[in-house]
Amino acid sequence: MRRVLITGVNGFTGQFLTRELEQHGWEVWGLGSHPEPGRARYQHVDLRDASALNAWIQQVQPKAVVHLAAIAFVGHSDARAFYDVNLVGTRNLLVALAGLDAAQKPERVLLASSANIYGNTTEGALSESTQPNPANDYAVSKLAMEYMARLWMDKLPITITRPFNYTGVGQSESFLLPKIVSHFRRQADVIELGNMEVWRDFSDVRDVVSAYRALLDSPSAVGQVVNVCSGHLVSLREVLQMAERITGHSIHALTNPAFVRANEVKTLCGDASRLSGLIGGWNPRPLEDTLEWMLTSNAGAA
Repeated sequence: MRRVLITGVNGFTGQFLTRELEQHGWEVWGLGSHPEPGRARYQHVDLRDASALNAWIQQVQPKAVVHLAAIAFVGHSDARAFYDVNLVGTRNLLVALAGLDAAQKPERVLLASSANIYGNTTEGALSESTQPNPANDYAVSKLAMEYMARLWMDKLPITITRPFNYTGVGQSESFLLPKIVSHFRRQADVIELGNMEVWRDFSDVRDVVSAYRALLDSPSAVGQVVNVCSGHLVSLREVLQMAERITGHSIHALTNPAFVRANEVKTLCGDASRLSGLIGGWNPRPLEDTLEWMLTSNAGAA
């Protein structure tokens, strides 16, 4: 079995990626931010602890690495944490991987960046050549991570992904769609949201992890930056309408000024042409299918 190390293995994406890779013959090892005594092939390591991280890398010696661990909530209150974890933590990981003996170095390293690096650029579908225009600390930290990672591309077989918004069962309600789903599942009468005049390119987490797996198997993806997106825009109001159709429940949506973020990215739609070319086709499921899964399944079901 091929051995893969997933950082952030306990997170929303990490759990689905673990299942996806195990179903396709990978032996998954994990790194996470919380202790789990007795769990096999797992280590609690802080990315900021370079010596502990290096020791775990030396023990695992993975054939592939998928780096998901990050401070990912844009509204996180500690701006410094974005840089300590997303930038410095990623550098520590690359140093540890590059320090492996030549015969032990991974054959693939996939780093998850973010489509937030595009910021408020709205001229049609955004391709990987679109000029970055980050509008918050999270996006700046991810773009800085990308630039830093390029310094290691002559030493490691790196692919950088820029996932657009994606969702699914088990995602935290601090994210928009799970919050909406939760309100509909409990048949609330009112929901308070931020700016409802936003448009997003949403994907299903099951499609995203399938794309990550396919990129690990694509030799042409080495050295590439790759959007992972649906290529279709959906407004927040349309999301509410879909949920109403699925559940038959109507809900009154109110704008709470406290939830309106400064520097909100209004429109974010991706061009998935490069991804499709690298993995031999890309047909993500429509958002309504994802919402139906989230609204009707038992918690944690796939």
